[in-house]
Amino acid sequence: MDVVSILKKKRQKLDSLDIEVSGERAKEPPTVWTKLELVYRLRGELDDKAVRDAIKLSQEKYCSVAAMLRKAAPVTFRYEIQPA
Repeated sequence: MDVVSILKKKRQKLDSLDIEVSGERAKEPPTVWTKLELVYRLRGELDDKAVRDAIKLSQEKYCSVAAMLRKAAPVTFRYEIQPA
């Protein structure tokens, strides 16, 4: 939600956004998450820097879920921009 809002404010033409989450869990109980990766797949007429900045802002400042999860495990992200 944050990424969509930030891109809109940056006047980027976002057609769609999908986020895939994967990670690793501890081998022994409790099997908590030990590593998480988010892959943002965006479609539209988008500037690479605007997308990178929007995701970083969301991850580092606005997303309370990411902030909570980072206390338990490293959270990394990457993104892919597909044409409109």
